[in-house]
Amino acid sequence: MRRAPKGFRLHIGIFGRRNAGKSSLLNAITRQQVSIVSEVAGTTTDPVEKPMELLPLGPVLFIDTAGIDDSGALGQLRVVKTRQVFDRTDLGVIVAAAGEWGEFERRVQAELRSREIPVVAVFNKNDLGRPRQELVARLRDEGVRVLETALSLGLGVTEFREALLQVAPSDFLESRALISDLLGPDRPAVLVVPIDKEAPKGRLILPQVQAIRDVLDGGCFCLVVRDTELASALRVMKLRPGLVVTDSQAFGAVTAACPRELPLTSFSILYSRFKGDLEEQTRGALAVDDLRPGDRVLVAEACSHHPIEDDIGRVKIPRWLRQYVGGELEFTTVQGHDFPDDISEYRLVIHCGACMWNRREMLSRIMRCRAAGVPITNYGLVVARSLGILERAIEPFPAAIAVYRARCSLRPAIVGRAPSCRGEPCA
Repeated sequence: MRRAPKGFRLHIGIFGRRNAGKSSLLNAITRQQVSIVSEVAGTTTDPVEKPMELLPLGPVLFIDTAGIDDSGALGQLRVVKTRQVFDRTDLGVIVAAAGEWGEFERRVQAELRSREIPVVAVFNKNDLGRPRQELVARLRDEGVRVLETALSLGLGVTEFREALLQVAPSDFLESRALISDLLGPDRPAVLVVPIDKEAPKGRLILPQVQAIRDVLDGGCFCLVVRDTELASALRVMKLRPGLVVTDSQAFGAVTAACPRELPLTSFSILYSRFKGDLEEQTRGALAVDDLRPGDRVLVAEACSHHPIEDDIGRVKIPRWLRQYVGGELEFTTVQGHDFPDDISEYRLVIHCGACMWNRREMLSRIMRCRAAGVPITNYGLVVARSLGILERAIEPFPAAIAVYRARCSLRPAIVGRAPSCRGEPCA
């Protein structure tokens, strides 16, 4: 059976001191020897991921972290890796041994609570010591699900599974549409899929596949076409498309081929709504107008890949933005879960669509940018802005277009245009 992508899985982070039983818990729930279990503290050096089906939740991803009470140079590296897991955790599990719950556990609980992440507290090794009843009562009053286990004796695994089901975020159990909610009856989607250097040989990329599946799940239908055949396809279609969706790199050609009355957007912008915060990232796209030559821009890619000759994040977007700004900009690129601790030196963060991530990790980055006062946008939105077609690209999304129009209304108009719009009409 084909596995669900990571981004569709409930991410369950397991936190605790070294040798509290985190790895034993993961091995017990998965019924596999996923993590090495040893009496030596600090055996787990990097987060260990294990995807599985946990009914009735469905696909989940357990992340067994290294103990974050570690010390020394190697310990600090473990701490950094573990802290990154907070950013992508949907549900947190704190494992404490023999009834211990001290300052360390309280700090982890506070971090999870500050992110509004539900928490399960697992008091392991209860054959050696049990938590005080007043502690259990206080944790439950704070909304923490509490249970006891003795994993070395095989006790508490069923209760742990039930606890996960009870505290899982309700929105994970609710299906969210990627595109189907934007289509009406007898209004097919036209998905424009360029076959260029970045197209993988013999298959489609994940956003394209997920869009097709969401259309089908929503009881709708779609036409998949290359950008070079789009104009011919639109001429022969008897039904008016409910939405045309293109790869962001083909925005210019596709916009030229589509009559103005056809709703148009990109896969990346769909993912801004699906995985991120479209309104916040629309504000970030409008912040492109505030860039000046010499400014620093951070480009963040969720997945690691080998850059090609004309890579969108490293070549095309920087080129379009330099043309838009009228001068040189300084670009820094990061990949995967790496992200600077201090982003205040950047004037803009441009993120990919995060199709391989869960929504919480993308929202965590947006929250960090907001806290630092640094605008964040995504590939599709910044491409649309740099090409002067942002308004059209976000018209299918009422909340985003409201942000756009409110921003334009705050700026003085000259002959019907805001000066910073650089040729793009304001509403």
